[in-house]
Amino acid sequence: MNFSSTREWINALWILFGVYWLVSALKRKRTKQRETWAQRLAYTLPLVVASWLFLQPWARYGLLGERFVPAGAATEWTGVFLTGAGVALAIWARWHLGTNWSGTVTLKEGHELIRTGPYRTLRHPIYTGILLALLGTAITAGQVRGLVAVAIAWVSFYFKARREEAFLKQEFGEKFRMHAKETGMFLPKIVSR
Repeated sequence: MNFSSTREWINALWILFGVYWLVSALKRKRTKQRETWAQRLAYTLPLVVASWLFLQPWARYGLLGERFVPAGAATEWTGVFLTGAGVALAIWARWHLGTNWSGTVTLKEGHELIRTGPYRTLRHPIYTGILLALLGTAITAGQVRGLVAVAIAWVSFYFKARREEAFLKQEFGEKFRMHAKETGMFLPKIVSR
């Protein structure tokens, strides 16, 4: 790899993310309750569409190919920095979630309500990290299609997060409600004193 190119850095960051995700997925608790396939499809299909927008050559034409940021090294390296920060946040959050993690909305046997690391201020820091990484990738590419993909991913993660929160409320009751009052879904909650 030639790390003088922003594209190579973006690719390397996403490869790092993917490898960490695959390796860390090998150790998980047994599932106690799981969403249905239809429910999973409702947020998975939009993520496929978002990924497709980033990867398809034809999506670089017309309005989707228009630039939303000026071309240039500063813009591209800002995108690389945001992608790196997003990947780092997602990995940090995934590490704190440990064996409670699942790619689908589930409750695990012995499920724990994690309140360490980024979970002190965010309820869904993995999604925040992925969205930040996607935004960085979109900025590096500079085309409208990237912003459309980020928006689609945000909607998908919002609905998945709501379903996860319903499971957590069912499992942890008041303990989760207090956690939700003290934290933001994707961004830290601003608390006035």
